[in-house]
Amino acid sequence: MSRLLRRDDAPPVPARELTAISADGARIHVEVHGRDGAPAVVLSHGWTCSTHFWAAQIRDLAVDRRVVVYDQRGHGRSPAGRLERYTTNALADDLEAVLAAALEPGEKAVLAGHSMGGMTMMAAARRAGLREHAAAVLLCSTGSSRLVAESLVVPLRAGAVRTRMTRAILEARIPLGPVTPVSRRILKYGTMGAGSAPERVGICAGIVHACPRAARVAWGHALADLDLDAEVRELRVPTAVITGTEDRLTPPVHSRAIAAALPDCLGLTVLAGMGHMTPVEAPEAVTAKIRELVTAYVPTGGTDGVESTSEKEDVA
Repeated sequence: MSRLLRRDDAPPVPARELTAISADGARIHVEVHGRDGAPAVVLSHGWTCSTHFWAAQIRDLAVDRRVVVYDQRGHGRSPAGRLERYTTNALADDLEAVLAAALEPGEKAVLAGHSMGGMTMMAAARRAGLREHAAAVLLCSTGSSRLVAESLVVPLRAGAVRTRMTRAILEARIPLGPVTPVSRRILKYGTMGAGSAPERVGICAGIVHACPRAARVAWGHALADLDLDAEVRELRVPTAVITGTEDRLTPPVHSRAIAAALPDCLGLTVLAGMGHMTPVEAPEAVTAKIRELVTAYVPTGGTDGVESTSEKEDVA
């Protein structure tokens, strides 16, 4: 394979492209990588990201797995639609539509979500589509509630002032503009670990700055008031959790709370020195966890479940 094709910022070419139609008629762009019939993985990206966020996972997993990725509504190639419908219910609707479009009836897959993608899995916990298709779930760098109150992006002590400033950042209408050295430093501070490689910071900056402002703001409003604590307790499939020690957007306190509340938690992996963008910052660790879940929970036929096991917190 050429050097160009191995670059993390060169998006893999999908084997197939699909359009999933959500419950309200929204059109969701879906890509399927890898060979038909292989054990399936479905990846859901976070706020201000796109399918390109999963490039490293696609490259590795599509060699012997079938990888389904999609653009959340208003991101990437999924049209914005009506902004007043940007809710956690819409996230769940869209995921169900993607699963129905990309998987066979009854087919099991590992579902992995980063940040808002993880919130998507939690929002869909009670949905028939998730229960039909989810063999296991991976939640990366996410939270179920109190995102504004617990965020560490604003370097102040917890309290009303920090909360107001954090909410203002989430809901800011200011355009991000082109990627510059200054904007890369800001993005690195807010979303990545101090030791993140410059090329990985550049990848994340390019993805985030490409997100349309209207969608970014609408989803920011939805996330500011997020409350999925009850849904976490209904996510009754084997679920693993990953967090980074330097995550300022969704600090490890969120992942520990989710792991404690999950009915069938497979353990919490804590990645030392990593920030919020764990699939890009630590692609090997995230991909290895996905592979582990596929091996344990997705049979060759993709239709039967496997009894789960539990693990203690793992610090990597």
